[in-house]
Amino acid sequence: MADEIERKFLVKSTDWRSAVTKNKTIKQGYMAVNDQCAVRVRIADNEAYLTIKSSGLAIARKEYEYDIPLADAEEMMRQFCTRHRIEKVRYFVDYRDCVWEVDVFEGDNQGLVVAEIELRSVDEEVPLPPWAGLEVSGDARYMNNNLASHPYTNWSATGHTE
Repeated sequence: MADEIERKFLVKSTDWRSAVTKNKTIKQGYMAVNDQCAVRVRIADNEAYLTIKSSGLAIARKEYEYDIPLADAEEMMRQFCTRHRIEKVRYFVDYRDCVWEVDVFEGDNQGLVVAEIELRSVDEEVPLPPWAGLEVSGDARYMNNNLASHPYTNWSATGHTE
């Protein structure tokens, strides 16, 4: 059993790019989403995972993640995730002894850039980089499973899904 504790912020500039240490291309699809959890398959470069995450808007949620064979993940994507997918490039960015993950979304979510920081506890203080904008940790629209079914490019000018 694992707890995932993370905060999420919109990114307001490209200044983070100078501190990138590595990146990976991610494709993920959702096989099931309900009031209790989301079940997804993720392919990150040449590695694959099956993940079950508890639902909710709290910054702390349950997360169970398992390595699976790449061929199985590709088959699951074809069979079970034909519509609800996310494509993004994740950049790992160092800022004041913290590693931030900056996700630059592609496809139906192109134009959205979000930074996440994983924490050891819900009350951990972290220094915010100058490129971190509005916190969206509690905004359901920015959860990846919601972006898969209500893509950013379909949002109205006010930011609400149509």
